[in-house]
Amino acid sequence: MPRADFYLIAKPRFRDDPLRLVAELARKAYDADLWTLVLARDRAQAEALDDQLWDMGDEVFIPHQIAGAEADEDDEVCPVLIATPEFDPPGRPVVINLRDDAVPDGFERVLEVVPADPSAREPLRARWKQYKARGIEPNKYDM
Repeated sequence: MPRADFYLIAKPRFRDDPLRLVAELARKAYDADLWTLVLARDRAQAEALDDQLWDMGDEVFIPHQIAGAEADEDDEVCPVLIATPEFDPPGRPVVINLRDDAVPDGFERVLEVVPADPSAREPLRARWKQYKARGIEPNKYDM
């Protein structure tokens, strides 16, 4: 049964830099040997997350790339794939969703990052209801 986990940004380090939470979620998935797809809102967000994943500390390396960015690189063999909306990415067991719409079926676990700003949370409430309507019981975590 698929899972939908909502991560509510609460701690100052994530409020100041929300992509830090996304990078840490990707790192946890990679450490657990779970191939991950990050659905970025746009190219700028994908590039910012790419930079964030390179800057996780000297001891940390998370193999990742922006989908379709390099013609000579195979997206299928990269553990963390960041996809912009114009790219149709391959399915992965774990999906980190940064877009406005719920993720279609085909995942084992979807991670939704909830903004710290209460006025920006309405799309997440709608997604929570969409997942429930599909028989997926969402979980909430304060970060």
